[in-house]
Amino acid sequence: MRKVRLTDIYLHPIAKKYINRSGLVHAISTAYHAFSLAKRYGVCPDLATKAAFLHDIGHYTWYTDGKWDYSLYKENDIHAIKGADRAHKLLIRLGEDPKKAKEIALAILLHTDSYLPNGQLELQPLQKVVALADEKDEEPGGLHHYRKMDETRALERIKALDELVDAYYETPDLKHSV
Repeated sequence: MRKVRLTDIYLHPIAKKYINRSGLVHAISTAYHAFSLAKRYGVCPDLATKAAFLHDIGHYTWYTDGKWDYSLYKENDIHAIKGADRAHKLLIRLGEDPKKAKEIALAILLHTDSYLPNGQLELQPLQKVVALADEKDEEPGGLHHYRKMDETRALERIKALDELVDAYYETPDLKHSV
């Protein structure tokens, strides 16, 4: 049994604030991609979907003269660092197992190497799944952060993903543990 579900995360005021800022549609889409990739790479879908859903929770909006400045963002961004910290605190507050919260936070920290000087990382499987899921949903110029969805539809999609993750662990022949 999972201690914390995606729905619990989404409904928390801190998550809502930062996920809406960084792009709710992108967070949900990335979580769905992570679910599929987790099965392919033998990674825990619960951890993968949570890390993917929260991967951009550390975003800050970079504007110049009232317009999104993608080059300023690319030059100064440390959203993965801030996001790992925010996600870890949020998950612990919600009652997530501390070891799982740490794994999720590390996957968020390492989902991009954009903040590293010429960085090339050797990613663990969960970290790779989150990075790949993020890449699958990216659009040029950061436009993936601006797609819109109403809150009712977003909650439906998140609940549906929770059900997929639950079903994965309830399949008798798989005998997966969370």
